[in-house]
Amino acid sequence: MPASDAIPPIALPFVSEKAKKTLDLVEKFVAQECIPSDTVFHAQLGEGEQRWKGHPSIIDDLKERAKKLGLWNMFVPRNHFKEGAGFSNLEYGLMAEYLGKSRVASEATNCSAPDTGNMEVLAKYGSSAQKQKWLTPLLNGEIRSAFLMTEPDVASSDATNIQLTMRRDGDEWVMNGSKWWSSGVGDHRCKVYIVMGKSSPHEKNPYRQQSVVLVPADAKGITIHRMLQVYGYDDAPHGHGHISFKDVRVKDSDAMVLGEGRGFEIIQGRLGPGRIHHAMRTIGAAELALEWLIARINDERKKTFGQALSSHGVLLEWIARSRLEIDAARLVVLNAAIKIDGANAKAALKEIAEAKVLVPSMALAVIDRAVQAYGGMGVCQDTPLANMWAQIRTLRIADGPDEVHLQQMAKRENNDRRDEVIKRLEWQRAEADRILERMGVKKLKSHL
Repeated sequence: MPASDAIPPIALPFVSEKAKKTLDLVEKFVAQECIPSDTVFHAQLGEGEQRWKGHPSIIDDLKERAKKLGLWNMFVPRNHFKEGAGFSNLEYGLMAEYLGKSRVASEATNCSAPDTGNMEVLAKYGSSAQKQKWLTPLLNGEIRSAFLMTEPDVASSDATNIQLTMRRDGDEWVMNGSKWWSSGVGDHRCKVYIVMGKSSPHEKNPYRQQSVVLVPADAKGITIHRMLQVYGYDDAPHGHGHISFKDVRVKDSDAMVLGEGRGFEIIQGRLGPGRIHHAMRTIGAAELALEWLIARINDERKKTFGQALSSHGVLLEWIARSRLEIDAARLVVLNAAIKIDGANAKAALKEIAEAKVLVPSMALAVIDRAVQAYGGMGVCQDTPLANMWAQIRTLRIADGPDEVHLQQMAKRENNDRRDEVIKRLEWQRAEADRILERMGVKKLKSHL
């Protein structure tokens, strides 16, 4: 069945004919070319230190193929930027689900993080010179980038805690401090860092103390101390770096994005769509895990207590529950994408938070069922399940911990609805009393 035939009816009115055709191409490209290439990617990557010295050539082959198919930069939303393929967030969301089934598919189509969010920052906030220097080669897939916000010495879930200092010296900014979980810095193709630092510590408004600057990866004073692992996976050649800045200098005219003190505005504009991108790909990962689960219980070689695994009711229930949970989560993601397309990310804060919290937890549950069905094979490198679980577990922390989003959602829900809810319930109770009195019916003690 073509992928376009599986578009949920609730989303169908928002999908163009061009997007439907592209969606079918994406599904075919991922299934027939990218997923088989995942094995080649890992084989070419090799072992040991050589994993950091280059990148598998299969990536370049797939990039050329994707360009010929017109599967390039699909993530750039049409409502805001002229750069990109011209799809909405919803349309790209449907495509990203398929990209999430493969290790290499997102990079092959130039739709991988953190470049996607960084390109959106440059497209939305960058100057003409910044776009020419950094955005154009990123859009062409010639270089890669990193986003540096999280720091090891503070609770970075509250971005007002950011401590990397930015001191003005003439027409330059001088930076000192450290960052970690700097995704992408291990890649030799990473040429620019988008860095958030504290430029105005004496500003009374804590959300106007931070700025975002562009820093060349080869700037003097930058040291990459180590590459961090995710549950034992190093994510080479991409990687997540622990970096320090010692008197790193950049020119204000070249580096400052949008303006001094505009850092929060920029990162909110970046992280909203970025969280949705993660959720979209994660739906695809959950679908892949379900496919592996179905394959496992129908493997005739695998029997327990003389019966095929498919005859055990608990495993069939896992499939049913996984199907329910994936389909429900997909609707939450698509709803958020529709809301962003209809207004902007700021107007869809609730919907984005819902997707950010719900989808990774759902995917982890589905993956864990598949791991359990595979037993020892499920926790080793012989299936993609263990690596998928490790990567998606980080999403409950990345782009803001679940707890932060839940707290904000709860405050917003309570503040927006409490007066109306209390007033309505009080009126309904009073109205019930009036009806009882008019009809001469005595109120039961069990009634409110």
